[in-house]
Amino acid sequence: MGKGKGDPVGYVFPITPGRIIFEVEGVPFEVAKEALRLAAQKLPVTTKFIVRHDYDKNA
Repeated sequence: MGKGKGDPVGYVFPITPGRIIFEVEGVPFEVAKEALRLAAQKLPVTTKFIVRHDYDKNA
């Protein structure tokens, strides 16, 4: 009885260069950029904010 594996202490997933971790849609550009900047501070990897080439900030 009670032979579960228990709580995971940590989880590891390899992040390869070029992998998109987060995508944001439906919020203003400035809000998305600030939210992802705050999220990036919590990650143990270097991140980069990229924008789709056909995105229009003014729309």
